[in-house]
Amino acid sequence: MTDLRTLRIDGRDIEVDPNLTLIQACEIAGIEIPRFCYHERLSIAGNCRMCLVEVVGGPPKPTASCAMQVRDLRPGQNGAPPEIRTNSPMVKKAREGVMEFLLINHPLDCPICDQGGECDLQDQAMAYGVDFSRYREPKRAVEELNLGPLVETHMTRCISCTRCVRFITEVAGVPQMGQTGRGEDSEITSYLNQTLDTNLQGNIIDLCPVGALVSRPYAFTARPWELTKTESIDVMDALGSSIRIDTKGREVMRILPRNHDGTNEEWLSDKSRFVWDGLRRQRLDRPYIRENGRLREASWPEALEAAAAAMKGRRVAGLIGDLAPVEAVFALKQLIEGQGGVVECRTDGAWLPAGNRSGYVGTARVADLDDAQMIQLIGTNPRNEAPVLNARIRKAWLHGAKIGLIGPAADLTYDYAHVGTDRAALAGLSGADITDETRAKPTVVVVGMGALREADGEAVLAHAMRLAENSASKLLVLHTAASRVGAMDVGAVTEGGLAAAIEGAEVIFSLGADEVEIAPRAKGGPFVIYQGSHGDRGAHRADLILPAACYTEENGLFVNTEGRPQLALRANFPPGEAKENWAILRALSSELGATQPWDNLAALRRNLVAAHPHLGRVDEVAENEWQALPLRDMGGAEGRVDFRPAVEEFYLTNPIARASVLMAELAAIAAERRAPAPLAAE
Repeated sequence: MTDLRTLRIDGRDIEVDPNLTLIQACEIAGIEIPRFCYHERLSIAGNCRMCLVEVVGGPPKPTASCAMQVRDLRPGQNGAPPEIRTNSPMVKKAREGVMEFLLINHPLDCPICDQGGECDLQDQAMAYGVDFSRYREPKRAVEELNLGPLVETHMTRCISCTRCVRFITEVAGVPQMGQTGRGEDSEITSYLNQTLDTNLQGNIIDLCPVGALVSRPYAFTARPWELTKTESIDVMDALGSSIRIDTKGREVMRILPRNHDGTNEEWLSDKSRFVWDGLRRQRLDRPYIRENGRLREASWPEALEAAAAAMKGRRVAGLIGDLAPVEAVFALKQLIEGQGGVVECRTDGAWLPAGNRSGYVGTARVADLDDAQMIQLIGTNPRNEAPVLNARIRKAWLHGAKIGLIGPAADLTYDYAHVGTDRAALAGLSGADITDETRAKPTVVVVGMGALREADGEAVLAHAMRLAENSASKLLVLHTAASRVGAMDVGAVTEGGLAAAIEGAEVIFSLGADEVEIAPRAKGGPFVIYQGSHGDRGAHRADLILPAACYTEENGLFVNTEGRPQLALRANFPPGEAKENWAILRALSSELGATQPWDNLAALRRNLVAAHPHLGRVDEVAENEWQALPLRDMGGAEGRVDFRPAVEEFYLTNPIARASVLMAELAAIAAERRAPAPLAAE
């Protein structure tokens, strides 16, 4: 443990780690230091000079507190602790001068700036600046950048804090932004005026302390004080990022990240941040019944009566979609199994062992990636499957971790050892002798759904678990569906998987399962009841549609890929006659004559937690007992079958994303980037 050092700040002595910077020491002391360029998750730039403090006995000029460490301070007279002052006349005059300098070229467009009301420059100008300007020369103007359809630029407002440059380079791993020129000719620009090729670019909007980078889709739609803010959980991937949903009236206006060191730190993927326009489009707002091949509108009593009539006395199979909350899954399981049917959540065909949480969740936490010295990826492309988790792996790589990959080669934004692409590579690695030196290093094995979706998924998982066991590693199963772990926890599985659940089913109850192909009625297919929020693939196949709320419109419990239960809270209300998922299932159970024993969400959760106690420990990651699987052959005798990626198109993975115009535009841009360049004419 590092010896603490005594430091005197504004006349008060505190003990701090000598490796801390002065700005961090002041924060520990409860003293606010203004800053623009400094950010605790980015490298230190020291170029805005707003965080100046006075070091007593030091140089006769203020010091940038973000760039000096406590251990660099010299003791005072007679061995007294080193002293810094944050409110002396020297500091006050320096801050006023820096603020006056920053505002020299800044335009007076606060009334039309989207950053207004939540702008660091506004707040700090009021707190530390002066109420006049001595600058009478013409202000300079800068051309705007075209960074793509997500980030709108007003570069005349830029104060060159370089937060965006450091984030894109260090965290996103795409060095496409930089600063050119000197003096008054310096400006932030993109490399060769390219649009940003990363699915984390929206984070530079949050990082920008002025209005130079703002959200293009959100521009000129609302002011911060008009919005109702709700803390919730993201479901666009299985990481379970903490988010804040801002609504105006009944509409979601924007989605922002919240800080959570255990999952997303303070970053958010572009799909999670900008998918909100898909919440408004292609919504199911009333029940529908298919008659003579066409859907017609129906009332709720009529739709529930038709659903009950279709289910009674028939073999029913329930399918769980990727965005269903645990309460709805639990209620559907009770309902379907009470009718003698089966329920299945592994709709992508992934093989996950029922009842073995170490097999379908693993033993690692997301935060374990930070300290890992070795990370082995198997059948996964985390840049597409969980971009924020991929940024965490990149952070470990920057700190010296070695990365290995078994699967298709891809640009993951960091270097890795490509062990192979097929099962044989995994078999060779799991059977290799591991040295004691390697076994002593903190290691995480990450298994993706691309490795488990084939017929030999059980064998692949067994070999991955053997590798984790041999190397004393922690195992992390990286899911792609937000509902999957919670559904596995409540036992929504059928022996034999998806094929066994569908085979022979006369009625299929689809709880938002849009990724499953079901034979049409004309070819002897089953009667399909679809309960979901959007008119997507599942609704097109359905014979009966029950409109439901989406994740921003109901309270729900989700369990993320590391097994952490999380609460999503309602931010707005579903459109038209759509209802909450659990309420629809409760009403249907009454129509079936098998009324479920709860009349509200609280009672449903009590029953859920009584059956599965760990789901009541919100935001806690349970310790999973290790249960290794027996080894089997993979992919035939030689195991030469390559792993395939689980996510082909990052922006179009679920019904909400497919309803979004912005996601469709981003998908088209991504496809254009992937297309081979045309050959030059001779």
